[in-house]
Amino acid sequence: MERSEPMLYLVATPIGNLGDITLRALEVLRSVDLIASEDTRKTSILLIHYDIHKPQKSYHAFNEKKVVPKLLERLLDGESVAVVTSAGTPGISDPGYSLVKAAIEHDIPVTAIPGPSAVVMALTLSGLPAHSFTFKGFPPRKSGARQRFIAEDADSPHTQIYYESPHRITAFLEDALAVLGDRPAVIANDLTKKFESVYRGSLQELSVMLQTETPRGEYTVVIEGKRG
Repeated sequence: MERSEPMLYLVATPIGNLGDITLRALEVLRSVDLIASEDTRKTSILLIHYDIHKPQKSYHAFNEKKVVPKLLERLLDGESVAVVTSAGTPGISDPGYSLVKAAIEHDIPVTAIPGPSAVVMALTLSGLPAHSFTFKGFPPRKSGARQRFIAEDADSPHTQIYYESPHRITAFLEDALAVLGDRPAVIANDLTKKFESVYRGSLQELSVMLQTETPRGEYTVVIEGKRG
């Protein structure tokens, strides 16, 4: 039987509102042989919503070393594979890099289907300088390591963007204030979802505000770079 042409697709999916998926993303998800999902349960919600019936394989940070060779084998057999994460763009603080690297090393075509990104959305909503920025992803869990992580860009003039969980957002703001001083910042919470919130102020003001609330959902923090 003639070998078909393989393709690895990195498909961006909604970060909240299911209506934010692109027509091209839906077309790809309907056409591939397999969907590699960070969370098959969350992906199933999306697939059912759009009446897409494709097999899924779990592919996340904890099974990446084991699963990448299996996905690569299927690509080498001529199958097409779409990688999706729980929300947003694969490879951005989510699985994807290892498989992309392996595919490139084996001359397998790779393409991306662009779409939602909490990084870009939070930045554009922030009102802070958006022409140049540094995305830092998730900081370390412990305060000392987190402060050293933040300090790496303390003298940078570029706007800084971080992801943080509801369990550590208050501690992160306190550490950022201790390292960077009281800079202008923005917290974006549950973007595109029903209770989407964007809070603007100084790191001190935002830290005090969160101490009176119960943090929920995912947070994107945007902090102004060092002024000259």
